[in-house]
Amino acid sequence: MIKTKIIATLGPSSNQAGTIKSLIDNGVDVFRLNFSHGTLDEHAELLDAVNLARSEQYNMTAVIGDLCGPKIRTGQIEPEGQMLSAGDEVIIAAGEETGTAKRFGTNYERFTEDVNTGERVFIDDGQIALEVTGQKDNETICRVIVGGTLRSRKGINLPDSKLSSPSITERDWKCVDWAIEKELDFLALSFVRSSDEIKELRDYLSKAGVDIKIIAKIETPQGLEHLEEIVRASDAVLVARGDLGVEMELAEVPLIQKRITQMCRDLGRPVVVATQMLQSMIEKPTATRAEVSDVANAIMDFTDAVMLSGETAVGKYPLEAVQTIQRIARVTESYLEENVNVHPKSATVDELVQTASMARSVGQIVDDIGAKLVAVWSQGGSSARLLSKARIDAAVLALSSEERSCHQMCLHYGVLPRCRPIPENIEQFTHLVEEMIISDNLAQVGDKIVLLAGQPLGAAGTTNAIIVHNVTAG
Repeated sequence: MIKTKIIATLGPSSNQAGTIKSLIDNGVDVFRLNFSHGTLDEHAELLDAVNLARSEQYNMTAVIGDLCGPKIRTGQIEPEGQMLSAGDEVIIAAGEETGTAKRFGTNYERFTEDVNTGERVFIDDGQIALEVTGQKDNETICRVIVGGTLRSRKGINLPDSKLSSPSITERDWKCVDWAIEKELDFLALSFVRSSDEIKELRDYLSKAGVDIKIIAKIETPQGLEHLEEIVRASDAVLVARGDLGVEMELAEVPLIQKRITQMCRDLGRPVVVATQMLQSMIEKPTATRAEVSDVANAIMDFTDAVMLSGETAVGKYPLEAVQTIQRIARVTESYLEENVNVHPKSATVDELVQTASMARSVGQIVDDIGAKLVAVWSQGGSSARLLSKARIDAAVLALSSEERSCHQMCLHYGVLPRCRPIPENIEQFTHLVEEMIISDNLAQVGDKIVLLAGQPLGAAGTTNAIIVHNVTAG
């Protein structure tokens, strides 16, 4: 197995159970439903296909619902594909409407209120750049700085403006209710600007009585300004390089990625690097050298997961893209294990300090005795997360009796989750682990493994024993 987790976005290229099964077979750990595209009925069909594939698979997989957030887009352009040239004057009218290259609409009704003279407007990931020169009534007058082809429903970024709209829109709340009903494992919150938005969503989920983990997507300057409080409030963090590359100076994005991944290491949160990981593979069967280097560097930045978007959703080669990530991860992880010996200390809540300390100790024991595997009973996933952040040079077999916890552990680097009934004692736990690792060929008779557990098994906060064990089952 590779330790880096692979997230694949579902779409027309990957909407069949057979394709999804092949993706799982080739290493996909988490599937993403992108609520920015398609209807909830269409997402329900995708989820049915995932569940059908999962029912036939041994490996655990998780599902993320990615909320749209206040995504600003151009309105309908007729005829489609009109050119804007540098120096042209254009008018953006707040509210949906059909328009032309001279005057077009946007779905954001507060556009005129939130945008001021002198601020920049980027369209289609910055392919078109405008500068606001004036306003009247419900219209914003702009001058074209960088021209290009204007198309319908393309994203608009406002890097200089402070948006007054909430991060969770009315449509997002409908998607949240759907995610609760369908028992998704994660919700990704877009355009997070402060921890308040995460707390709002968490309170809503708590009142519904569900344990859906929240992934904070960092993609705005405001999100970076409040990065630490956002990381602490979230369950995981996603480096959304697409919008970051438009909202921020493009040359800063690699350094922002390193800053976010480092903070997630320090604070013990899983982190995902996303956007254009293997963009060329949407159309071609092989990646570019630059893309391979980019994925490898994300792994060397200690990301937990890398995410494929268009590559698996609409690309011609979804399976080949996943296989490429597999190969890059295998080589890069081998280099890290041979050349980088580090067991970082992660900040955590008081009740998990003992478990965090033991997780780091396990890393040292693995190095000293050459253990093949670490097994932990992690009922709610906290012990598995802390072992993952300790960057242990061995796979972590994490067991729980809670299926959703097992799904959510799919996001943790190096963790192989399995769902089993709670053993009565550590002796039964040890026997169960031996049976599993022999049948899965994770270790052989005579190999050393490390067990991390507590009494009673399955109770939170009881992890207090590290056991070095020689595999004897055969």
